[in-house]
Amino acid sequence: MAALSSNLLFIAFILYLVSILFYGGSIKSKKDMNGKKGTNRWGTIAVFLTIIGFISQLGYFITRWIAAGHAPVSNMFEFTTFFGMALVGAFIVIYFIYRTTLLGLFTMPVAILVIAYASMFPRDITPLIPALQSYWLHIHVTTAAIGEAILAISFAAGLIYLVKAIDQTKSTKRTFWLEMVMFSLVTVLGFVVVSSVFSGIGYHEKFNWTDKHGTQAVVEYKMPAITGPHDSELLTKEGFKPLIEMPAFINAKKANTVIWSLMSGLVLYGLIRLILRKRIAAALQPLVKNIKLDFVDEISYRSVLIGFPVFTLGALIFAMIWAQMAWSRFWGWDPKEVWALITWLFYAAFMHLRLSKGWHGEKSAWLAVIGFVIIMFNLVAVNLVIAGLHSYAG
Repeated sequence: MAALSSNLLFIAFILYLVSILFYGGSIKSKKDMNGKKGTNRWGTIAVFLTIIGFISQLGYFITRWIAAGHAPVSNMFEFTTFFGMALVGAFIVIYFIYRTTLLGLFTMPVAILVIAYASMFPRDITPLIPALQSYWLHIHVTTAAIGEAILAISFAAGLIYLVKAIDQTKSTKRTFWLEMVMFSLVTVLGFVVVSSVFSGIGYHEKFNWTDKHGTQAVVEYKMPAITGPHDSELLTKEGFKPLIEMPAFINAKKANTVIWSLMSGLVLYGLIRLILRKRIAAALQPLVKNIKLDFVDEISYRSVLIGFPVFTLGALIFAMIWAQMAWSRFWGWDPKEVWALITWLFYAAFMHLRLSKGWHGEKSAWLAVIGFVIIMFNLVAVNLVIAGLHSYAG
């Protein structure tokens, strides 16, 4: 069953990847043969592939649930994969409301990056720790992920708005920050690529080191050690001698991963810029020339309008109920809880500024982009870098 689950996930990934090509092909024409506004043949194929891929990924989720005996959202691989599936599902629903394939061209690459990022984590099915042995696992985690996925649609719509609205012929703060968003996405892709390469060649090295408490421990690297553990000794013959030895209070392995991600992102971004000979945002502008700004602004706002209450239920209300059951307190200022609250407060401010202060258009689009950055920081940094009660997710 586990093998079937993995195969279904791989099929979904390939279908999502192919669908991007058809979404790109669908942008040129916005009318059918009768002259009525609608989805052309390319767009129809793209949406069909997306739906089949979503069904395949749903099959992955169900078969892994059967194999594990519990909802597969208990570790980083499972949760991030589910988040990617929820993102695709949210897009499908939004598509049938607004009928725009351009949203798919910007949403599906993000979903693919999320799923590819998930593949970097261990895929083993493991027994649940006591804190996770509750039906609230199914309710809290899945609802929070669905809420974040719907909110992520606002990011895609906001990105479309900014790509169209910002003048790329001038170098300004707006063009700089928009390009930084593009660079961040490329960096995630770079991390996936470099991790896959080293994983494919089976690279690993082990160090014996002394932590900040003076305890001896062994750590395994999956990428060459640019930053090595404090007071370490290389245990594997094929290992790479670290260039820098990190202090005991810094996690050298995580620092090494960050450095490799930035390096690969810079190289990949440089190659893309060399090929395009212009900013990535500038290269994308021709794709969005036929879209109306008010239209994508509405999609972005409606996505927040739907996603915010779902996120509130999953990440705050249901989370507090589960926290009371698992740790005998509703709130404990755990890093994950704090950042869930920060995310909620940000989108609450988004709604307030939109409704009371009239922050429409570009201001609203920037807020949608920043909100997604906070969601991804919560997913990546808070789960993997900051220690807390939710550290089991890593």
